[in-house]
Amino acid sequence: MSPHNNDASTTQRRTMHPHRRVGAGEVPACLVVLQGQRLGQRINLGEDPLTIGRAPEAEFQIVERSVSRAHCRITREPAGYRIKDLDSTNKTFLNDQPIIEAELKDGDHIAVGSHVLKFMDRSSVEARYHEELYQLATADSLTDLYNRRQFLELIDREIARAANYKRPLSLLIMDLDHFKLVNDEFGHPSGDLVLKKVAMALRGQAREEFIVARIGGEEFAIVLPESSLEQSILFAEKLRIAISELEFSLNDEIKRVTVSIGAAAWLAGMSATGDLMRAADEQLYRAKQGGRNQVCSNLQPRGD
Repeated sequence: MSPHNNDASTTQRRTMHPHRRVGAGEVPACLVVLQGQRLGQRINLGEDPLTIGRAPEAEFQIVERSVSRAHCRITREPAGYRIKDLDSTNKTFLNDQPIIEAELKDGDHIAVGSHVLKFMDRSSVEARYHEELYQLATADSLTDLYNRRQFLELIDREIARAANYKRPLSLLIMDLDHFKLVNDEFGHPSGDLVLKKVAMALRGQAREEFIVARIGGEEFAIVLPESSLEQSILFAEKLRIAISELEFSLNDEIKRVTVSIGAAAWLAGMSATGDLMRAADEQLYRAKQGGRNQVCSNLQPRGD
C-alpha cells in the first residue's frame, strides 16, 4: 500500500476498549500471542478483516524480515472466521501445516514468521478467561481507562505510524488542579469518586480512535491520531470546560474541579515516545505555573 493511500491504517485500527467489561455472551473471538515479541497480547476480532504483516498499516504488525508486508488476512464469514495466505514469501502455517486458505476453529495455532497466535472462538470458555486477564493487565482498575503500561505500548505504535507515513499526531497530558486538597478535606473515597467521574467525561468527549489513559494518580493522557496541534488544542479546551462544569457531591457539599492541560504534536526531529511526552509535560508545567485551569501548547510563544 502506498504511503499516500493509508487512511485505512487509522480507520481500521483495532482500538481496544478496556472500559467495556466482559458480560454474558459479550466475549469476542480473538487471537492471543503464544510466541513472539508481544507475548500474551490479545487481538479482538470483529466484522472488519484483520491483516497480519510487516507493513505499518497491517492491523497486527510483525517486524521481521521473514514476514511479508501483507502476509495473511483473517475475515469474518457467516459460518465463522477464515484465514487466507496473501502470497507470502515464507507461507502461513495453521497447526504446523502450510495453507492457502482455511476455516479457523477454536484452539487453532497460526504461525507467521517466529510468531505463534492462538485463535479462540467467541464461545470458548478460555476466551472469556483470557479476556478477564487481559482487562486486568491493560486497564486501570479505578477508572477503566487504559493503564500507564498499555498507554506506553499504544502510543509507541501510533508514533511509528505517524513517523512512517508523515501523518499528524498529538498528545494531551492533563492534571487535576489541587487534587490533594480533595483527598485531604473529603477523604480518598471522595477523591476516587472525582477521578471516576472525570474519566467518564474524558471518555465521553473522546472519539473512538483516541487513546485515553490514566497515567498517574490524578494525571491523564490522550493520544489523538490524525489530529494536528491546532485541532488538539480546540479539543483540549472543550475538555477543560466540560470538566470545570462537572459537579461533585462531597460530604453533602457541591464541589467542582479544574484541569491543567499540556498539548504537543509529533514533530520532525523527534525520535522517540519520550520526546513527545516531554514536550507535552513541559506545556503542562507552563499551564500550572501560569495559574492552572488552562491549556498550553508549543504552538504558543513562551513567556519571558
